[in-house]
Amino acid sequence: MTAAAVDLRSGTINVGAVVRALLDHASDGQPTAIGFPGAVDIDYTPVLPLFGRLFNNVGDPQSDPGGTAHTKVLERAVVDWCADLFALPDDDRWGYVTAGGTEGNLAALHAAHRRHPNAVVYYSRAAHYSIGKILDIIGASSEIVDVDERGEMDYQHLAALVGWRRHRPAVVVATAGTTMTEAVDDPDRVDAVLREAGVDRRHVHVDAALAGIPLALDGVLTLGPGSGVDSIAVSGHKFFGTPIPCGVVLMRDSIRRPGRHVAYTATLDTTVSGSRCGQAAALLWCAIAAHGRDGHRARTARARDLAAYAVDQLAAIGWPAWRHPHAFTVVLATPPAAVTRKWLLATDGSWSHTICMPGVTRGQIDALVTDLDTARRNGVPVPQQRRPPQTVLPQHAGASGS
Repeated sequence: MTAAAVDLRSGTINVGAVVRALLDHASDGQPTAIGFPGAVDIDYTPVLPLFGRLFNNVGDPQSDPGGTAHTKVLERAVVDWCADLFALPDDDRWGYVTAGGTEGNLAALHAAHRRHPNAVVYYSRAAHYSIGKILDIIGASSEIVDVDERGEMDYQHLAALVGWRRHRPAVVVATAGTTMTEAVDDPDRVDAVLREAGVDRRHVHVDAALAGIPLALDGVLTLGPGSGVDSIAVSGHKFFGTPIPCGVVLMRDSIRRPGRHVAYTATLDTTVSGSRCGQAAALLWCAIAAHGRDGHRARTARARDLAAYAVDQLAAIGWPAWRHPHAFTVVLATPPAAVTRKWLLATDGSWSHTICMPGVTRGQIDALVTDLDTARRNGVPVPQQRRPPQTVLPQHAGASGS
C-alpha cells in the first residue's frame, strides 16, 4: 500500500480499498509469521457486532455497575473465571481487563510501589522489556537479576542482591514465560529467598503474559492458600488470540489502596487507563465461554505436542533446537538470512525461536524445516550450538509459599 493511498490530505480516499489491502497483507504474511505469540484458532465472529458502537468500561468493574453502553458484566465474569483459575481467595481478589500485558504489569507494580514506596524492585535479565519501562514511569529503584542459560532467574544471585539490601522492602517480578525461551521463574523459590533474608515487607508479582493461563490450567501456577504471590498479569491476545491487544490483571484486594471518586463519571478511578475498551472484555468472555477449562486444556496439549514435533523435526535434519517441557516456544539456532527473510522468527543473537501457538499447523512447521534443510543442502553450515541442560518445571509453582 502506498503512502498516497492513505494520505488524509488528499481529496479522495478509498476506505474500502485500504481496508482490503491491510487484510490481504496480513493474510499473506500469516503462514510464515510464527515467531511471535498469537493464537489463531478461536472464532470471534459472534462478538464482532459489538464493534459498531462505543462500549466504555470506565471506572471500577466491581463497584461501578451503572451506565448503559458498557460490558462490565462480562468483565466481571472474565475476572472471576481467571481468579478462580489462579485460586485467588473469594474474599481477597480484585482485577480488571487491561489493554495488554504491559498495562497489567504497570497496574500491579504501581500498587506494589504505593504499598512499599522505598522498595527495591528485582527483575531478571530475561524479563519483558516493559518492566524496565514501568519502573522508569513509577520512579522505583531496581536491580537486575542474572538468569541461567535456559532463561530462568538465578535465585542465588537474587539472594545476594536481596541480602545486601535486606533493610529495604523488596518487590520481585517473576516471569511465567520469558520472551525468548518461555522459561518460568519459580515464585516459591523467590518467596523462600525473601523469607530467608528476613524481608517482611515484600511483594511478588508474576508477569504471566504468555504462559500464565496454560500453567494455571495445569495446576502449576496458583495464588491459592500459602502462595507468596500478590499479583499476576496475563495477556489476552497471546493464548486466547483476541483480535485486539488486551489482558487481565489480578491482585489481592487487601494489598491495594481504594480508588478516588470521580464526580462527573460517578465512578471510582481504580484502573490505569480510566476509559477502557468494553469489546476487549467481550472478546475474552467469548473465548472462555466457547471453550471452557477443558477446551483450553485441549488447546494447550495440542500446541505443546506440535512444539515437541517441531523439535523432533529440526533434530532430524541436524538443526540445533530445544524447548522447555511445558513450552509452546521452540528455540533454534538462528537460520541463515534466506530463511529469516521469509519466516518471521524472533531472533536474539545466535538463537531464534518459533512459537507453536494454538492454530499453528504441522504444515507450517514442515515448511520451515524444509527451508532450513534446503539451505543446509545448498551449503549453508549448520550452527554448532550447545543445547542448554534440561530443566524440570516445579510441580506447584506459587503454591507452597515455602
